[in-house]
Order: sequence, then structure tokens, then C-alpha cells
Amino acid sequence: MNAPALAVHQTEALLFFTLLQLTLIVLAGRLGGVLAQRVGQSPAVGEIIVGILLGPSLFGLLAPDLFQTVFHSTPAAPMQMLSQIGLILLMFQIGLEFDFAHLAARNNRRAVTTIASASMVAPFALGFGFGWFTAPLLSPGVDRLASALFIATAFSITALPILGRIMMEFKITRLPIGVIAISAAAINDVVGWLLLALITALTLAEFSASAFAVKVALVGAFFVGWWFVVRPLMKRIIHASQTPPAPAGEKAGRGRLSHNLLGILLAGIFISAMTTYQIGIFAIFGGFMMGVILHDEHELIEAWKERIGHFVMVFFLPIFFTYTGLRTHVGSLDSLEAWGWCGLLIVLATLGKFGASYVAARWAGMSHHEGKVIGIMMNTRALMELIVINVGFDLGVISQQVFTMLVLMAIFSTVITTPGLRRWLPKMGVAVAVRH
Repeated sequence: MNAPALAVHQTEALLFFTLLQLTLIVLAGRLGGVLAQRVGQSPAVGEIIVGILLGPSLFGLLAPDLFQTVFHSTPAAPMQMLSQIGLILLMFQIGLEFDFAHLAARNNRRAVTTIASASMVAPFALGFGFGWFTAPLLSPGVDRLASALFIATAFSITALPILGRIMMEFKITRLPIGVIAISAAAINDVVGWLLLALITALTLAEFSASAFAVKVALVGAFFVGWWFVVRPLMKRIIHASQTPPAPAGEKAGRGRLSHNLLGILLAGIFISAMTTYQIGIFAIFGGFMMGVILHDEHELIEAWKERIGHFVMVFFLPIFFTYTGLRTHVGSLDSLEAWGWCGLLIVLATLGKFGASYVAARWAGMSHHEGKVIGIMMNTRALMELIVINVGFDLGVISQQVFTMLVLMAIFSTVITTPGLRRWLPKMGVAVAVRH
């Protein structure tokens, strides 16, 4: 076979196996989401679990030859790139969902401040302690401080998007307890992402004080520039964009996103991602920041969700979950000692989030059952946790074992949320729909 023909054959083979992987991932993601809903869980829970089952933890264990054929017949680069592009778009979408009005609400401000502070400080301290003392055992050869900082951040995060969806299912978004929880979670996530950006910059600077100072200055300049320069520019472009009038009977602005505006928006997201990469932190921060600066463009957000959001959730999100699953080796926890460390990690993470949130809620004057509801909601980690630990794994500051433990912790903390709310919301007088 001559060189041009061989190149065409290799390209077609790469395309074939990439399409095979995508077909399996998308269908499995839908199946996982549906099954999760059937048992009263968030679809994201099913998608995360299916992603792990498609990896070496189950598929690779039960059918190793078929697993190798499907996922390792061609280089992993195409799936990795799709995963990263999807994650950038997903982070943009998460940024859009940040409702900063919650942070400015005067009602229950004391409770929000107390809960947000406690649910950030306590798990961060426990995570740092766990990471620091176990690094020589569980992540030998990695920088001890960097490992401890990443585990601490993973303990501290709350999955705002998933929590928001669960709250909508229970119809508590407008109740005082819902506003308090989502506000505290929003504060946690804002601080968590800032921490992650700074810790990433610190790690990449190899703990050089001068290099770290430069990276922090660049990150600060990026945030200031995007808020005070890019935000007004994008708002002007959005408002100047002419969209066709909505058909009779259709809500104005719903799903109306011109091709030109969509092109400019996508280019802006990618430029933002490239900028954060160039200043020395991960590209996903650029996608997230682009969403944050446009969080109050309600018609644009509605149009994005209608035109693009569903595709991101159905196509790109399962790719990210599966990509995480391919890196998760439950078999790496190959001893009782390893499972003991995993159990301790889950207990400490839950104690830090659930326990601190409960105590803070009680301190703020809330009842016993209200405290438990706040605790279980703040303990939800899901997608945000997976993003944090993937960053840490890419940087090489957590081992395969610790990565797997943190994935299992993310699943556990999300799975227990819905049953906890079903049990405790009625005890505080909130009606919960009976599952059929």
C-alpha cells in the first residue's frame, strides 16, 4: 500500500473507532441517566456511574479484549480533545448558571455567610490534613504540599449545577432553605474555583515565589480584563445582534440565537480558554469566566440552552464522564488497607461538608431537620469534584489510587442527596412528590 493510500486508511480507521466510542458513550450515557431517574436519582449520577463502568473497572475487567479493541485500537488523542472542548463549553454553561443575585440577597444573609464559611473551611482543613499525612503512602513521589492542596480543594467544592437541578425537582428553589443553600453553594464554588486557579498556578510555578507571584498577577489581570473590558464589549455585541422575530405564540428570545452571534460567542469562549492556557492555568477556567461575565444576559442564556445546551449535555458531558471513567481503576484499591483509606477519605469529606454545614445552620438559628437538609445539599459534589480531580491528576499531584478514591467520594456524596431530601424535607413541613 502506497503512502497516500496508507494515510487514508489510517484516517478512516481512526474515524471508525472514534465514532464507535462516541456511539457507545452517548447511548450508555442516556441509559444511565434514564435508569438513575427511575430510582429517584439525578441523571448525572447515572451518567457518572456508567462512565466508570465503561472503563477498566468493569468493561475492561469483564471483556478485556473487546475493551482494548474499542478504546485502545487507535490513539486516545481524538477523545481527549473532544473531552476538553466539551469541558470548556460545559464550564461556559456552568458559568452562565451562576446567579449572583443570590449572593446579594439580604434575607438570611447571616445563615448564608455562616454556612458558606463553615462548609469551606472545615472540609478544606480536613482534606489538607488527609492529603498531607497520606501523600507519602498513597501518592509517593509527588509534591506533598501540592497533593494536600488539591485534595483540600476537592473536599471543599459543592456541585452547584447538579444541586440546582435536584432543588428544582423538589420545588424548593424559592423557599428560604433553598435560597440559603444555593447562595452558600455559589459562594463555595466561586471561592473553590479561585482556589483551584491559584493552586494550579502555584503547582505549575514549581513553588517558586517569583514565578507564582507572576502567575497570580496574570490571573488577576485576566479576571479584571474580562470583567471590565470583555464583558461590556460582549454585552454591546449581544444587544446589537439582530435576531429574527419570534413566531406568533413563541416567547420572545426563546431559542433565538443568530448564526453570527453564535459564531462570535463560540470564538469568544475559545479565545478566553486560550488566554487562560497562555497565562499558565487550565483552559477550562477561560470557558468558565466567559460564562460568568454573561450570567445576567437572560435571553442569551435561554437561547444557548435551547440551541446548544442540550447538545452539550447529551454529547459532550457523557464523553467527559467516560474519559474520567477510563482513568478510574477501582482495581487499584487492591487491598483492605487501600479500601480503609478510601473509607476514611469519604468519612472525612462527608464530616467536613455535611457536619460543618449542619453545625453552622444550627448556629444560625435553623432547626435540626433544616440543618440536615442544608448539610446534605452542601455535601453534593458530582461534576465539579470530577473536574477538580482531573486537573490534579493531569498535573501529577495525586496518584491513580487517590484519583479513584476521590471519584468514589464524588459518587457517594451525590447519590445520598436525593434520598436524604426525600426523608428530611417532609419533617420540616415541605411536601415531597411520591415516586411511582
